[in-house]
Amino acid sequence: MGTAGILYILAGMTAISVNDMLIKQLSGNYPLHQIVFVRSGVGILFSLILVQAEGGLSILKTRQPFLHLLRGLLVVVSNMTYFVALAVMPLADATALFFAAPLFITLLSIPVLGERVGPMRMGAVVVGFGGVILMQRPWEGAGSLEVSRLVLLLPVISALTYALLQLMTRKLGATTRASVLAVYIQAMFILVSALFFIVAGDGRYTDGVTDASLIFLLRAWVWPSEGDWFYLIGLGLNSAVIGYCLAQAYRLADAATVAPFEYIGLPLAVLWGWLIWSDLPDWEVWAGMALIAGAGLFVFFRERTKARVIARAEVKARY
Repeated sequence: MGTAGILYILAGMTAISVNDMLIKQLSGNYPLHQIVFVRSGVGILFSLILVQAEGGLSILKTRQPFLHLLRGLLVVVSNMTYFVALAVMPLADATALFFAAPLFITLLSIPVLGERVGPMRMGAVVVGFGGVILMQRPWEGAGSLEVSRLVLLLPVISALTYALLQLMTRKLGATTRASVLAVYIQAMFILVSALFFIVAGDGRYTDGVTDASLIFLLRAWVWPSEGDWFYLIGLGLNSAVIGYCLAQAYRLADAATVAPFEYIGLPLAVLWGWLIWSDLPDWEVWAGMALIAGAGLFVFFRERTKARVIARAEVKARY
């Protein structure tokens, strides 16, 4: 099961990198809620096909509707904060800051799961958050930054809500199919983006707004050009792949096995940024990326080693 979980997480992270690239590419012409609505509308159709293949529509029934609702809201907040930042930040910068999520997972496992975190793992978490602070460039004045301080914090907020989401996925995944989890997520995206359309779909809140990230969030809906329909439909198919692969990965394998492979997203983000926008990270981003990734990988491998030691001790205790 561990190998299958790794393959699913690699496929999911590759799909996420393509998703981020396409949304950044489309962010100059369409509002975020329109992109999300079309993407999720297409994605839910593919997800329902997977539901049918895994047991039929009857498996959509749940005894934990509140937890699914909360999980859906966390996904929406995580995605919205990340994509609003992505519209105005280099892809590699936003992705690197988002990878603070494993560090948040370690911290949140203390109050949420009652886990004990030793001094070595806690030290790694501190080092990782040092990388986050480095990428915030606290020594620079607000006027010399390419984006505002708030925008720099958005991927970190996205990472925090994603960490909460993964803790819930592990709990729900024990009794819920990956395709069902994907359908609930797509349905929540459709609902929230439809509400955005009702409130701001005519672009009324963009008058006098100059911030590019806010314009991306509040711009009026427009009919997509013929060439963009291909990208929007591709986003929908891609979102179904993401939702299914991530849920399946964390269902089939423990987080300590799967999570380190999420870091494939960092080199992919750098690659897309270089190929499409000719962006290469500044030294602060390279350094912050190394600290965040190094700390996250240390935490995961430390957890894995600790789990093996405990398992061996339990086996010996039986004899």
